[in-house]
Amino acid sequence: MKSFKFILTYLNKYKYRYFLGVMTLFIVDFMSLLIPKITGAIIDSLTIGNVTINKILVYILYIILVGLVIAIGRFFWRFFIFGAARNIEKEIRNDMFGHLEKMSVEYFNEHKAGDLMTRFLSDLTAVRKAIGPTVITIFDASVMTIMVVVQMMVYVNIKLTLIAIIPMFLICVSEIYYGKIMEQRFKASQEAISSMADFVQESFSGVRVIKAFVRERAEFYRFNKANLLTKEKNLKVVKLQAVIMPLLDVIIGLSSLVTLIYGGYLALLGEITLGKFVAFNQYISMLVWPMLACGETITMLSQGGASLKRIKAIFDEKPEIFDREDVEDIKNIQGKIEFKNLTFVHKGYKEPTLKDINLKVDKGTTLAIIGKTGNGKSTLVNLLLHLYNANDGMIFIDDKDINKIPLKTLRESIAYVPQDNFLFSNTLKSNIAFGIEDEEMEKITKATITACIHDNIIDFPKAYETIVGERGVTLSGGQKQRSSIARALIKDAPILILDDALSAVDTNTEESILKNLKENRQGKTTILIAHRISTIKNADVIMVLDNGKIREVGTHSELIENNDVYKDMYEKQKLEDALEEREKNLDKDIENI
Repeated sequence: MKSFKFILTYLNKYKYRYFLGVMTLFIVDFMSLLIPKITGAIIDSLTIGNVTINKILVYILYIILVGLVIAIGRFFWRFFIFGAARNIEKEIRNDMFGHLEKMSVEYFNEHKAGDLMTRFLSDLTAVRKAIGPTVITIFDASVMTIMVVVQMMVYVNIKLTLIAIIPMFLICVSEIYYGKIMEQRFKASQEAISSMADFVQESFSGVRVIKAFVRERAEFYRFNKANLLTKEKNLKVVKLQAVIMPLLDVIIGLSSLVTLIYGGYLALLGEITLGKFVAFNQYISMLVWPMLACGETITMLSQGGASLKRIKAIFDEKPEIFDREDVEDIKNIQGKIEFKNLTFVHKGYKEPTLKDINLKVDKGTTLAIIGKTGNGKSTLVNLLLHLYNANDGMIFIDDKDINKIPLKTLRESIAYVPQDNFLFSNTLKSNIAFGIEDEEMEKITKATITACIHDNIIDFPKAYETIVGERGVTLSGGQKQRSSIARALIKDAPILILDDALSAVDTNTEESILKNLKENRQGKTTILIAHRISTIKNADVIMVLDNGKIREVGTHSELIENNDVYKDMYEKQKLEDALEEREKNLDKDIENI
């Protein structure tokens, strides 16, 4: 019932188109009833012997006119009904995409891309068929049947008609049971397709890992297993159709045989004329499609219903992050940040990722965050971006509670370079200008020079028009990172977050980027997350996270003097750098020998 109300909101938008389509379909079906009548009249005239050339020409003209009306009518009911169904499909797809854009990061952690793609494609196709072609089959299976049966009773013979329609009741009763089974099997089929789509998407995204570990054959066997399951689920749907449709043909054939024998008997007795007998058989032929339409209707409605439930499940998921009613009209953000007793627990976890974080960051400050993997560094900046919900009174920007700042204002004021350095399959120019309205080359070039990627880009054959592969796969790790940094810098936002964004660049390039940032980010807040102390040692404030808590806060020199976790990390990294330098020198000595 909920699914029906959901689709009804879309159907109401196009109710006039559906009305015009159904009326046109009614005219087509009504005109189709005239052809057997005209044929019967011609045969009766030939039997009686009162036929003339002029009379035959008139009958032929009637048939031509009827055929012309039917042809035009078929075009228009397709235009109205199929066109409305296509528009509804487009609107649902747009609304579903827009709804998913509002969902939190946690939602996409729980739902795989392949499953969502299946709902966008094959599930929506099934829904479109249920609100498009099914309207035609329902109309023909009901109204057309009634019109034909009434015409058979009035024009031919009541007894003969009653005998002919007995199989129809058998068909209707059996197809109710058939529809329930079909819905279950089709739902299972769609879920199998979703699982296979997930597997394919994941395998192609991780193709480098598969090749590196020589797991092609193992992955092929896994795919074959998923593919086999999909085939089996689809075959269950097809097998059910393969049993039901021939049974319908058998019942329809028996009906035609009985009416042919009994109708011929009545014609011999003189209870009906030869023309009416021929017309009756034409009417029986016209009933074949509505009878078959019952099967098609049940199939498409069952499949559409199963798919509609899967689509409705997406809309039933409510966004966890949204502008609350008490949100304030804030247009600009300066960059002052404060955390007050910030504690956060990820969905599905019992232990908090962050515990009692307290820190003030003045506007124009460069804050560095360092700590072991899994200590909540990325979670902290995701909370700052309001990708997760923090409790009231825990995060303040410009002395305003983050929950009272409009999401659009907040995120437009923060430039973000994530760990995964995601790039779209588009030109480098479009990727770098992603966060702004225009693609001014002056702004793009300035950002790429600051991010130390400009020289690399102009060396490409197509320079800024170079198309990067999916997720930026055609670029090196360092090039992707620097392109992501340029994309963030072009926003010129009051707050810049670099989440381990320099891990793939060499030391010299890192120093150049940090120098450029210091010159270009004067008076603006910058947050650096890193594992290398060389990246953060010149920051105004360094925060050391340990097990989700603040262990130390201070400048580089202050933290060295504290002789705690930070100094221990610093000494270890110095030792690693010394060993690395020694290995390089040994390699050079060996080459010289």
